[in-house]
Amino acid sequence: MPDLRTKHCAVCEGGTAPLDAAQAIRLLEQVPDWALAEDPQHINRRFRFKNFHQTMAFVNAVAWIAHGEDHHPDMEASYAACTVHYSTHAIGGLSENDFICAAKIDGLLD
Repeated sequence: MPDLRTKHCAVCEGGTAPLDAAQAIRLLEQVPDWALAEDPQHINRRFRFKNFHQTMAFVNAVAWIAHGEDHHPDMEASYAACTVHYSTHAIGGLSENDFICAAKIDGLLD
C-alpha cells in the first residue's frame, strides 16, 4: 500500500460511496494517532502545544495542507491545543482523502 503522505486527494462528488468501517480501520493503521469517531463518518485527533503561538502556527500549517489538497477539516483551537476532524462532506462519510490529509498533518510533527 503506498504511503498516504505521497498521495494527493481526488475529487469526491455525490454518488461516491463512503468507506465502510473495515476500509477505514485499515487506513487508520497508517495514521495510528487518529481515532474513528463513534458515528464512523469522521476521524479526529487532538494535538497539544506549549503555547498559543505554536497552536496557531499548527492551525496555519493545517490550513496550508488543506488548501493544497482542496480538502478541508473542521478544527477546534484553544490556547494550547487543536482538534482536527476530517470527513468528506460531499459523500456523507469517510474517503481516502481524509486519511491522506491526516497523514500529511502527522508529517508536520515528524
